[in-house]
Amino acid sequence: MSATAQEIPSVTSSRKPRKGVHPVILAVVWIGALVWLIPIVGSVLTSFRSFEDFTSNGFWSIPESLTLNNYIKAWGQMGIDKYLLNSFIITIPALIGCIMLASMCAYALVRFQFKLAKPLYFMFVGGLLLPFQMLLLPVFRLTNDLGIHNTYWALIFFHTAFQLAFSTFVLRNFMKTVPASLFESAMIDGAGEWTIFLRIAFPLMLPGIASLATLEFTWIFNDYLWALVLVTDNALKPITTGLANLRGQFTTDYPLIVAGSIIACTPTLIVFFALQRYFIGGLTVGATKG
Repeated sequence: MSATAQEIPSVTSSRKPRKGVHPVILAVVWIGALVWLIPIVGSVLTSFRSFEDFTSNGFWSIPESLTLNNYIKAWGQMGIDKYLLNSFIITIPALIGCIMLASMCAYALVRFQFKLAKPLYFMFVGGLLLPFQMLLLPVFRLTNDLGIHNTYWALIFFHTAFQLAFSTFVLRNFMKTVPASLFESAMIDGAGEWTIFLRIAFPLMLPGIASLATLEFTWIFNDYLWALVLVTDNALKPITTGLANLRGQFTTDYPLIVAGSIIACTPTLIVFFALQRYFIGGLTVGATKG
């Protein structure tokens, strides 16, 4: 007992003390954070100001009074509630389709050893290098030919297809961390490929899927360009393009637009904070294996 007790201090004393962050680096980080927060704080204050106060005193002035009228007007009278619902109708099916297809592609690329495995993987990686602006005219023509232009399906199908490359890239690298012996043991027990995928591979990919879903939800929900190109009916517009309807012909109520913008970014913030514990860990694991 005494010998063991004497060894414990020697072990703890051999550990090197952690070095603190250099004060200069810490100061730079704090200054950068404050500079980044200044326009956000200004926007939040502007959303609670009246239009008269904003036009009379300017953006950077101290508000004379705070009001919730901008949020009430944006939500009810200006149709932000409908645009927000449209964004969820587009984002959720596209996200589910993208995750399911990417997880199956990642499983196949890692599980099955065939000659086209590497070329297919490089094709997915090459898709990440393709500027999506090049696809404006082909996608527009394709949706017209399929008869889905100016419908929810145009955006759902496009986002599902276009986000598939990055999703497969991340989940394939994540799948590389799963031991092949798990699949072999399941096959010995008589499990088929669908059983192995659904009951073994997919649950093991959940941390990576959670981190990927955070990114994909943000990208699809905040998309503006494709919503502008593929949907023209105001009743079908997501919130990103619907906010443009808040602008007047001769004057623009900027406090009203800022209030609508804050409502628009709230769902993505909720999703991020709900899944943030999976976000860093999932992407780190997927990025260190190849």
